[in-house]
Amino acid sequence: MVDVGDSAPDFTVPVAGGEAYNDIGEFTLSEALAEGPVVLAFVPAAFTSACTEELCAFRDGLARFVDLDARVYGLSVDLPFSQNVWMREEGLTFPLLSDWEHQVIHAYDAVLPDMYGTLEVASRTVFVVDAGGTVTFRQDYDTGDPDIDLAEIEAAVAAARSS
Repeated sequence: MVDVGDSAPDFTVPVAGGEAYNDIGEFTLSEALAEGPVVLAFVPAAFTSACTEELCAFRDGLARFVDLDARVYGLSVDLPFSQNVWMREEGLTFPLLSDWEHQVIHAYDAVLPDMYGTLEVASRTVFVVDAGGTVTFRQDYDTGDPDIDLAEIEAAVAAARSS
């Protein structure tokens, strides 16, 4: 299991920008880390209630992370085309990463293997990765309290900045 203190597995995946249906680029974690800490919010699926609530909480609190020079990214196994539609419908103002090949969720040990008895998807897990590529925070929200704690994540980002 990828946990606090471990090196974050590097990856490259499609990134949905949300401006249009085909607003798709490429994201590489190691390149993003050159700009400072990164928050990775893994969610099972676009358009589902808990996932929408979680990413809308990040949307509403995004300024807290921007003030810390951190970047927030959502990640799901959805295709980037559907992520773009979801972003536009929910007014999400940060990019979504498409792990449609399921490589990232396995590399991070963040797999919810049996959604609706048919699909392997990401578990609701948040990671903070410092600029050096070390995981400084991991919280799984599929067990226990399902609501994310932005203050806890913000504190983790602040600590990651000072490391």
